[in-house]
Amino acid sequence: MGLIREPEGVDFVIKSKPLTEKQEKELSKFIVKRKLEIKKNLKKRHIHTTAPQK
Repeated sequence: MGLIREPEGVDFVIKSKPLTEKQEKELSKFIVKRKLEIKKNLKKRHIHTTAPQK
């Protein structure tokens, strides 16, 4: 799928269906989980990429 550019003077409007309460909770849990995973992976990467101290 490619990038769709808006022609000058034209605005594309995307209208989504509202999320159910269950979907909102699932999405929030997923976001929190992913943020923790990313933070954990960044710490691991930082430990492995730093030069050993003498």
